[in-house]
Amino acid sequence: MMTSASDSVLSAPPVAKKVPVARTHHGETFTDHYEWLREKENPDVLAHLHAEQAYTDTVTAGQEKLRTDIFNEIKNRTQETDLSVPSRKDGWWYYSRMVEGSPYSIQCRVKADGDGSAVDDWTPPLVEPGVAVHGEVVLLDGNVEAKDQPFFSLGGAAVSRDGMLYAYSVDNAGDELFTIRIKDLRTGELLEEHIENTFYGLTFSPDGRTLYYMIADDSWRPFQVKTHVLGTPVTEDAVLYQEDDVAMWTGFDLSADRRHLAISIGCSEFSETLLLDFDAPEKGLQTLIPRSEHILYDAEPFLWEGQEKVLLTHNRDAVNSMISLVDAAEFIKPLTEQHWDTVVPHEDAVRINGATVTATHMVVSLRKDTIERIQVTALDGLGTPSQVAAVEPGFDEELYTTSMGGSEFESPVIRLIYTSDFTPSRVYDYALPQTHAGTHARTHAEGELLLRKETPVLGGYRAQDYVATREWAVAEDGTRVPLSVLRRADLARDGSNAGVVYGYGSYEVSIDPGFGVPRLSLLDRGVVFVIAHVRGGGEMGRHWYEDGKKLNKKNTFSDFVAATDWLAQSGWVDPARIGAMGGSAGGLLMGAVANLAPEKYAAIVAQVPFVDALTTILDPELPLSALEWEEWGNPITDPAVYQYMKDYTPYENVRAVAYPKIAAITSFNDTRVLYVEPAKWVQELRSVSTGKEPIVLKIEMDGGHGGASGRYEGWKTRAWDYAFLADAIGATELR
Repeated sequence: MMTSASDSVLSAPPVAKKVPVARTHHGETFTDHYEWLREKENPDVLAHLHAEQAYTDTVTAGQEKLRTDIFNEIKNRTQETDLSVPSRKDGWWYYSRMVEGSPYSIQCRVKADGDGSAVDDWTPPLVEPGVAVHGEVVLLDGNVEAKDQPFFSLGGAAVSRDGMLYAYSVDNAGDELFTIRIKDLRTGELLEEHIENTFYGLTFSPDGRTLYYMIADDSWRPFQVKTHVLGTPVTEDAVLYQEDDVAMWTGFDLSADRRHLAISIGCSEFSETLLLDFDAPEKGLQTLIPRSEHILYDAEPFLWEGQEKVLLTHNRDAVNSMISLVDAAEFIKPLTEQHWDTVVPHEDAVRINGATVTATHMVVSLRKDTIERIQVTALDGLGTPSQVAAVEPGFDEELYTTSMGGSEFESPVIRLIYTSDFTPSRVYDYALPQTHAGTHARTHAEGELLLRKETPVLGGYRAQDYVATREWAVAEDGTRVPLSVLRRADLARDGSNAGVVYGYGSYEVSIDPGFGVPRLSLLDRGVVFVIAHVRGGGEMGRHWYEDGKKLNKKNTFSDFVAATDWLAQSGWVDPARIGAMGGSAGGLLMGAVANLAPEKYAAIVAQVPFVDALTTILDPELPLSALEWEEWGNPITDPAVYQYMKDYTPYENVRAVAYPKIAAITSFNDTRVLYVEPAKWVQELRSVSTGKEPIVLKIEMDGGHGGASGRYEGWKTRAWDYAFLADAIGATELR
């Protein structure tokens, strides 16, 4: 068959022109030839990005059938017409449902029975997929909202306490800036007022007359909490709080008992909480512990036996955090004179993640032996010698994750979400053991786990067909690095299989056991899937995080290489058939290991990769840059940080070696990791690599940090990523 001129052009990768731009810091000058690709409105940039996508489409055209197969496998295992377990709030049951063929969820509610005082009142109504619900009120249909829009994402929603008003925020670009609209649930009509360019976070005042919301600055840093009084012009909205420190993140939430608005300002190393008492708003915002004390803490105010209390999760003399109970009046004293009662003491082997309260219990999220757990303790006697022992709901699996799925302050139950690598998500209500005098009469359900739903998996899925084990790699400095190794149970350990290593390793984020339908498509093709719990994450406590940040960041990369070496030597795989995958900060990890050990990988998929980290963090005007100083260090002011980052940042350390197949995946409107980072990286890789493997840039022109919107587009994206890896490591056929 004849080859057309256009086919010939597409067979070669796009070559961006070189426009040298010098960057000088601390006496060192770096010449960047591709910085001009940052000019988002430049027609030449747009033309180049379209050419990159055309080249990618050509190079990966042979993977189309595999992509389609994986997409269909995901689709056929998913019950498309489904719904969430209803959650009770202010006399209503709230839930979302999905309809087969529709990409977005529908938010609904129905009226609840009972006064909520008994466990039985918290038994969700039976809502069956595809069956009309009597009395159902549709709050928001995402499919209607998304019609004729290039992108749709719901940023948040809130219902007024009286149930009359519904506020929600929508992003139609993928840039994570939202428009707030307010719906009158009595009439179904939208109010005239709407608020543009807002950030995540919105809630009503108790009387439903005021809406609180967040605004981000030009660098996409949330810095203002604003108030909108319903019925007044948006131009008159007042600033309740403004944070001027460019290195601090701001957000807000309601206290568990909804008596306070809590504004949180912080970074990864210290924080500050301001409280607005809804019963006494004239007092204004009250600071608990000022940031100048350099304590990292979360605060939960509540009223207990007529006294204002604050439950503090903090790192004061406690690297893994602890929990204290403090009378609210103590905070007017100097810190050294305040009295704090210990509720949960510090332990080297236990990481305290946070705590909240119900009317009768404290609920604690913690991590022990890498596992996320939930414990509950009665408030009666809390912080005194009569404090009762914590109770932890028990589960049978060795590797699992338990997290809070929400709770209401007056509820006798808390909602828990349970999952493991091969157990689909289960929703439980845990009936709190009641011990405090004056609570409702004891029932048989107290202390029991009440299963509300297990996510169905179709297509003949059987958990016993798969195995998850905990293994350990040894890093170059002798540190033992935990691995989660996932495979089919019938896979032969004969050294012939393919493998994939996945990692993240930043911001104290833990990659916990969790079920994923798409991953089954790799496992069913004989892939051994390894999750490397590298330093910089939170799996092993606060020290694990600190040993993988700032001037210890290189440990993240060497840990991942050690995980790869473990897999190569495990007897499960052929060392020539290993791929790697990671996204965002995990994409920086991918870029770093590509430079460190390119020979160890047949392919690397870097999703929205933070590969030009030094350039980004050196410019505080760019989105989120100043906020990153607490994670990576400040290379602007610290020459040691500058040099350390210069030694590992992927874009600046591309070298003349044979790189494996690489796919860099990005979105044009991503505000977290700008498209220009992978675009520049791909150009530099191609210009320097001595190998012949293709290096491609896949760009979603209507997407954000998470790619295109809608569940079907999400499945297509995952199918593309997995097909690229599976093709490269020779794992294309189902076993």
